[in-house]
Amino acid sequence: MATAFKDYYEVLGVARDASVDDIKKSYRKLARKYHPDVSKEPDADARMKEVNEAYAALSDPEKRAAYDQVGSGYQSGQDFRPPPDWDAGFEFSRHEFDPRESADFSEFFSDLFGRMGGRARGPSFEARGEDHVAKVMLDITDAYTGAERQISLRSPRVDDQGHATLETRTLDVKIPKGVHEGQMIRLAGQGSPGMGGQPAGDLLLEVHFNPHPRYRVAGRDLHVTLPLAPWEAAMGAVVPVETPGGLLNVRVPAGAQSGKQMRVRGKGIPGATPGDIYLDLQVVLPPADTDKAKELYETMAREMAFDPRAPKEQA
Repeated sequence: MATAFKDYYEVLGVARDASVDDIKKSYRKLARKYHPDVSKEPDADARMKEVNEAYAALSDPEKRAAYDQVGSGYQSGQDFRPPPDWDAGFEFSRHEFDPRESADFSEFFSDLFGRMGGRARGPSFEARGEDHVAKVMLDITDAYTGAERQISLRSPRVDDQGHATLETRTLDVKIPKGVHEGQMIRLAGQGSPGMGGQPAGDLLLEVHFNPHPRYRVAGRDLHVTLPLAPWEAAMGAVVPVETPGGLLNVRVPAGAQSGKQMRVRGKGIPGATPGDIYLDLQVVLPPADTDKAKELYETMAREMAFDPRAPKEQA
C-alpha cells in the first residue's frame, strides 16, 4: 500500500545538498522552536515529531543516501511505494533497523528504512571492523553454472566539507554454483577497517535474482510455463523444454489440460538437495486464419461430440 512521501529537506528547511553541520544547525533551531516543554505553538508536538523523524533520516549518511536514492523526483504528500529492489547494489553497514528508534515516526519512515533491516546487530563497539551488507542481483543461469562477476556497489560517505556523497567500488566476485535466493556470499576483509591492528570486517552479498521472462524462482525450485499444441495435450507427446541447465525432453501425458502442473524432479537449482522444475501447462490454440485451418476446425466441430461447458461428471 502506498504511503504519503515526506520531504525531509523541506521539513528541516535545508537544501538537498546541505552539509551535515547545516542539517544539525537547522534541527537544533527547530527543536528549540517546537519542543513541547517550551513551545507555545499549538501543533508543537506534531511538528517536533516531524522534525525528529527528518533529522533521524538525514543525519545518518546511510539513511540519507537511501532516501535520496529512492525519493528522487517525489513531491511531499505524493503517493509513494519503494520500487522493488531499489536497494540492489547499495552497501550498508550491518546495522539492524530498530523499531524502537522510530516508534513515533511515520509509516513512510518504517516502509523505507525497514528495507535496510533484517541484518543482525553487532555490539556497539568492536575492535574488528564492522561487517557490511549489500543486495546483489544475479541471473538465474549463474545459479546453475556458477560464474565470476564484476559487481559495483555504492556506499555513502561524508566528505571533508560535511556533505553526503556516494562512492562506488567494483569487486570481482566468484558466484558459487547452486547459489539461491537470500543466500549470503561472504567476502572476507571487504567490510569496515579494523581498529588497533584488528582485521577488517566482511562484506556479505545478499543474493537475489533478476526477473526472467520465462522462469520464476521459489527457493531452489523453478517454475516454467510450458505451451502445448492441442494435439500434444490431447494425445500426449515428448516436448523439448529449455531450462537454465540445458534442454530437457519431457513426456506430457495424454489428456493434459491448461492449468495443470508437471514436476521434473532434481532439475531445479543445483545443491546437496537440488530443487525441482514445475511446468505450468498452457494449451495454445492455432489461429483459424487460413481456409485449411478453418476447415480443420469445422471438421472437429462436426465430428467431435465435445462441449467444454457441459457439467463434469462427479467422480
